[in-house]
Amino acid sequence: MSASMQTTVQAGRPLLEVNDLKKHFPIKAGFFGGTTGYVYAVDGVSFSIQKGETLSLVGESGCGKSTVGKALLRLFDITDGQVVLDGQRIDDLSLGKLRPMRRRVGVVFQDPFSSLNPRMRVRDLLAEPIRNFGLAKDNADLEARLAKLMDLVRLPRDAVDRWPHEFSGGQRQRICIARALAGEPELIICDEAVSALDVSVKAQIVNLLQDLQKELGLAMLFISHDLAVVEHMTHRVAVMYLGRIVEIAPKRSLFAAPKHPYTEALLSAVPVPEPGAQRERIILKGDVPSPINPPKGCRFHTRCPYVFDRCRVETPELRSTGGAEHLAACHLHDKPEAENPLARNVALLA
Repeated sequence: MSASMQTTVQAGRPLLEVNDLKKHFPIKAGFFGGTTGYVYAVDGVSFSIQKGETLSLVGESGCGKSTVGKALLRLFDITDGQVVLDGQRIDDLSLGKLRPMRRRVGVVFQDPFSSLNPRMRVRDLLAEPIRNFGLAKDNADLEARLAKLMDLVRLPRDAVDRWPHEFSGGQRQRICIARALAGEPELIICDEAVSALDVSVKAQIVNLLQDLQKELGLAMLFISHDLAVVEHMTHRVAVMYLGRIVEIAPKRSLFAAPKHPYTEALLSAVPVPEPGAQRERIILKGDVPSPINPPKGCRFHTRCPYVFDRCRVETPELRSTGGAEHLAACHLHDKPEAENPLARNVALLA
């Protein structure tokens, strides 16, 4: 782990626990028609996040990772499963009881341009959550909180009197981060928070998020498709494919020795930082199947280069593959080591 990621992760009860989360969107036949099917956007996802920890949720577009983030925020009701925040189940809370829990979770969305109301000054954008949650004792306290937020995101204090259109994309995302911090949350959900930014600005925002995590002790769910960014800012990684997690592991273990063919293919596309170094690219055949009618058995079997008969009929469970913290959902690990093409990754990690 890099020096910038030496955040203290508190052991014990997780801050966030997600158990068998499902979100199935109904498909309607016409405006008044009945339900003809479902989009299985998220279909049985489980993970946890400790206090002070970053878990990155990665995968191709359409795999369901952003739906997971929105489900945790209760932007819609879930189909099944449980979401537990600091020991309290929140997925079934009424809106009245959910309100104080919302303060504990902040969110930073992908597009900094559409995330800010263009008709509100920065002062009003940041003051809104502070007032909503009744955090400021008086106007002086409110002004002090606004000044602290601007300091935290490395923007001048007098910028609170400006309008969103007066800022660059990176500066707007800093304002979005400040707004996410206004309620003094314990968990921040970053949904593709740097994907719309230029490379140099992206690096600045990643560094800012790392600094804030160390300074404030934040837990973070970092949703991204960019594994190069994920490698620099996470403690653990969960890989999603077609609505399910296929692998979850500490960062070093996953990047050095992936235990699922899909993860192996994703990592083969990450640029190698060393000049002249090369990595064998794995090109997956076919397209991602429709989440309306996902394949039986292993959902990845239609594109997997190592597929065999069992993969087509039996769904693999997410389970330990050589380490208590490294879990993968793949039948290859039931084969003898000599017949498992992923077994070579064990030697790489050693």
